[in-house]
Amino acid sequence: MNRFLPILLLVWGVLVQAQPPKTPAQYWASLSKKEKITFVNGAYAMASRLKSIHQEQVNYEFSHDPNFREPYFVERFYEIIDEHIATEIGYHLSIITEHMDALYANSDNARIPLMEAIHIVSLAQDGNQDKANLLLLQAQRKYPPFPNK
Repeated sequence: MNRFLPILLLVWGVLVQAQPPKTPAQYWASLSKKEKITFVNGAYAMASRLKSIHQEQVNYEFSHDPNFREPYFVERFYEIIDEHIATEIGYHLSIITEHMDALYANSDNARIPLMEAIHIVSLAQDGNQDKANLLLLQAQRKYPPFPNK
């Protein structure tokens, strides 16, 4: 019995290693429509809450200083957070999820992380097609569909 345990563990380890890792596209496809909407809603809520907490902290830190002027990097940080949230579509998150489905339908986009995909889709929905296309090309280059080993 003791002889077979290491062999069994070795076979199990080989089988586990042989399975390819799940890509973001496969994970997205495994979600139901309600789960996709909930995921996007959570991502939007996280971005909004992050911005709110940061603004509160900046106000708290510098409320005593009458000469304080918000630095550019703080303004830029807020702009970047706002890019992650599509404002033109309102609360119709199903539009975002459908565009995410379309984005992941292309095999070139299979390894793009979900948050980057939401960022790209949100930019496209707000009419910033040029920046969305640029970010999509950068993400495709950064996360190739079949990475070299």
